[in-house]
Amino acid sequence: MIERTISFLSKLIVLSVALLVAACGDSGDKPAGPPPPAVTVANPVKRKISDFDEYVGRFVAIDSVEVRARVSGYLEKVHFTDGQLVKDGDLLFSIDKRPFQNTLDQVRATLTQAKANLAYAESDLIRGQQLVRDKTITEQTFEQRQQSKRTAEANVQANEAMVRQAELDLQFTELRAPVAGRIGDRRISPGNLITGGTSGNTSLLATIVSGDPIRFEFTFDEGSFLRYERIARNGTDVASRGTGVPVSLKLIDEHDFGHRGRMDFIDNVIDRGTGTIRGRAQFRNLDGIFTPGMFARVQVPASAPYDTLLVPDVAIGTEQVRKFVYVVGPDNTVSQKFLTLGQLSDNLRVVKEGLLPDDRVIVNGMSRARPGAKVTPQDQSAPPPPAEAKK
Repeated sequence: MIERTISFLSKLIVLSVALLVAACGDSGDKPAGPPPPAVTVANPVKRKISDFDEYVGRFVAIDSVEVRARVSGYLEKVHFTDGQLVKDGDLLFSIDKRPFQNTLDQVRATLTQAKANLAYAESDLIRGQQLVRDKTITEQTFEQRQQSKRTAEANVQANEAMVRQAELDLQFTELRAPVAGRIGDRRISPGNLITGGTSGNTSLLATIVSGDPIRFEFTFDEGSFLRYERIARNGTDVASRGTGVPVSLKLIDEHDFGHRGRMDFIDNVIDRGTGTIRGRAQFRNLDGIFTPGMFARVQVPASAPYDTLLVPDVAIGTEQVRKFVYVVGPDNTVSQKFLTLGQLSDNLRVVKEGLLPDDRVIVNGMSRARPGAKVTPQDQSAPPPPAEAKK
């Protein structure tokens, strides 16, 4: 009886295992894996560009004038507001002119007296010519009259010079702007005695700096100087030494080199202490934002224009010290290409080596791609041309 029971249980277990195996075999196909990740691809941009060097420099005014009096006297009035723009010839300061007017009246009277003396000497000489012929006066007396006339003429010339000087001194009591630009604050208040003249201890009244156009000065090393010289020689413009070359500039709070100017001077010596040479560019300053002494960065062309490929800077990855991009092949497989890069231009990086014009570069979704893996590429529209910079 016991043996039958054990046999029945064994058959029941075998049957249950068989039913379970059959149920597992009928469960259906395995679920499909996730699709390849989507990425955005674009071909490199073809452009003609030039290499640029960047330098830090300062703005300097073309004209900078210290306003000082040419005559001494009491300052009577100030005719400007501190910091305003002035034009060439605008009245700035007035000095009490009464002493100078009195001096002018005095020398004019002296000149009138000298002219009267000259007229008498001339008529006396004319009378003497007839008297000497009649032997009424001696030759010596006639020569004395000639000498008196020459002395009277010289006296008239000296007094005329004194009148002109007095007129100048009177004119110098009004100090006018010698150049157009922005004037600083007044250094002396009305009522104070100011020292004028041409000596070194004259009173400084104010300063004027021109604003438009304005110059930008910077220095560059000897190697850069030689490179610029060779570029100028290749252009057969040897005499200009690179002046007239267009340059770009940006201020410290700007992201783009949006201001355009031109080189107008390169120094004639290299500094023996620093091994650098001074260069200068000129820019328009219509809105007056460029101020003498202000720092900025300037871009100077360092090569002749050439055709090159550019890719978005965000598409470039870094592997230790090497730069690379991910490229999608015809079968949508990702591969890695290492590049030799150049400068940045309008958020695009110059590629000097390592890329072909028809390569499809991943520009978005780079973190989802891996070399050897497949992706779902989507074409990106071509980037717009660079915006026209401010003049």
